Amino acid sequence: MSMALLKDLYDRGVRRFSRRDLFRDGGFFTLAGLFGGSATPARAVSASAGIYESIGVRPLINCYGVMTIIGGSLILPEVRRAMDQASRYYVHLDELAESVGRRLAELTGAEWGIVTAGCAAAMAHATSACIAGADPEKLQRLPDLTGLKNEVIVPKYSRNVYDHAVRMLGVKMAEVANKEEYEAAFNDRTAMVYALKPNNQEFGLEVLAETAGNRGVPILVDAAAERLTIPNEYLKRGATMVAYSGGKLLRGPQCAGLLLGY
Repeated sequence: MSMALLKDLYDRGVRRFSRRDLFRDGGFFTLAGLFGGSATPARAVSASAGIYESIGVRPLINCYGVMTIIGGSLILPEVRRAMDQASRYYVHLDELAESVGRRLAELTGAEWGIVTAGCAAAMAHATSACIAGADPEKLQRLPDLTGLKNEVIVPKYSRNVYDHAVRMLGVKMAEVANKEEYEAAFNDRTAMVYALKPNNQEFGLEVLAETAGNRGVPILVDAAAERLTIPNEYLKRGATMVAYSGGKLLRGPQCAGLLLGY
């Protein structure tokens, strides 16, 4: 699809798409892939776009991929059905969390798992647990870290704006650039190691896991926009926990997340 055509379609809005627009300049094949393999969903988008347009929001064409700022991804039909069924009953949330954890372990091969309010919440929960453990009194004190572990080690290549989900607990981010700095950063205040895309050949997850494991410090991998592999590649390579966005490649609600661990 040419840039001129893309701009023209965007300016006119999704609501005004026609079959002729979709086929012109081969654009059909691009948009069919985005909308699930056929031209039919384009009509559905047109029919439902009014819910946004009624409040002055114009739907756009997703040419980026699974990006948080444009809504992640589109929810799968079976997810919508499950959400509708679940919304019709009351359940005890502690019982639900326990049952969901067992089911996630069965599905993913991890020892346990929880569903969270987005990947950021998964990261915050993981950090809280590494700081306070299972002590509810300590958890209620957060982000008051007096007398608690208050440092998280992070490779420089892993720093990103979303690590605020870790920083919001009040911890100090000990940024390290290489293996030597990493090993020297551990102390009795170290709560956790945080890593995003830890695939650096010389300073990747295997190196992080060996040093942290010897010191009994857990490792959290942020895999928000990545595909969930079974068995989980990060847990196999030495991570303690791995966090995913439920609203990206998992094709669930944008407000969902997943935390798996050993």
